[in-house]
Amino acid sequence: MLKFDTHLLYSVLQNAESFMMIHIENLRSLIHRFANTTVLVIGDVIIDEYIWGKVSRISPEAPVPILDVVSESQRLGGAANVIHNLHALGGIPLLCSVVGKDRNGETLTEALRAIGVSTEGIVIDPTRPTTIKTRMIANHQQVARLDRESREDISEEITQRIIGTITRLLPQTDAIIIEDYGKGVVTEELVQAVVSLAQQHGKIVAVDPKTNYFSRYNGVSVLTPNHHEAGAALHMTLHTHDDLLFAGKQLLENLTCAYVLITRGEEGMSLFEQQSQMVTHVPTMAHEVYDVTGAGDTVIAALTLGLAAGGNPVDAVLVSNAAAGVVVGKIGTATVNQQELETEFAKMTRRELDIRRERLMIDD
Repeated sequence: MLKFDTHLLYSVLQNAESFMMIHIENLRSLIHRFANTTVLVIGDVIIDEYIWGKVSRISPEAPVPILDVVSESQRLGGAANVIHNLHALGGIPLLCSVVGKDRNGETLTEALRAIGVSTEGIVIDPTRPTTIKTRMIANHQQVARLDRESREDISEEITQRIIGTITRLLPQTDAIIIEDYGKGVVTEELVQAVVSLAQQHGKIVAVDPKTNYFSRYNGVSVLTPNHHEAGAALHMTLHTHDDLLFAGKQLLENLTCAYVLITRGEEGMSLFEQQSQMVTHVPTMAHEVYDVTGAGDTVIAALTLGLAAGGNPVDAVLVSNAAAGVVVGKIGTATVNQQELETEFAKMTRRELDIRRERLMIDD
């Protein structure tokens, strides 16, 4: 039976400003090391398309709003958004993924090249479409979404091609991110191959998971589910603090991860550490939340860069938390840069940041 040692829970830091001033220098130093940090992203790339407009009337044909289109835009989504965030944060991103032999695939690869990212690790599969999600936005609110995609697993041949590319790129990488959007690129065979290769070369593997496939992530270094995904993976709902602690502990044990970071929306984030059996709870840095689309991509990009650049786990979480606080204040899929992070770090020194830690214990 699990027992939680609440005596080790510490509340609001009495000298928060001076503590954070010391910590801020660590965080600044950490993000400046991103420029020498290479992260390989493996997963489902997506085009996030936005149709912006206004609604002032209801259709006479059906009780649905009529969107008067004002503008349209396309952004990198899924694993491509992780790549975009790594680039914006100052890291060196590499990508392994699959696109269709179609115009959307060309658009996506052109957009990656435009920001200076190599597309040599992208495989073209003429049997499947490039995934595109079209969101219709009226008055800053999403009114509909259209998905054009295939969720079938990629073929054995393409899986082997990707594994070959990963094997070739691994010596020049500091960490790997597996970005699983459930579109077929992240197969069980691919995950097992990546984990095996990473363990042989001593590389970090971080995973942004999908609920139905948690068992395939066994042996990864870091898992970053949100609280809904963490609960669903364990067939429970995280109503209470004890539920949260139980879920984090179970995921650490079930998947033999070094770290599990459960993101909790407006409640912030909770980092579970296998070796120390400690949990660190960090409150959200977001002041206004306009759109959470792609926020998980930003979190895993910043967290992995932080760990790969030699930061301690809590500092890496603080960086990812600050990054998430920035992007949720933007509309649509977005990125954050080092200057914006520096601004968020400065805000930490002007308010108490209630960082709490507690130990997980097992009662005989």
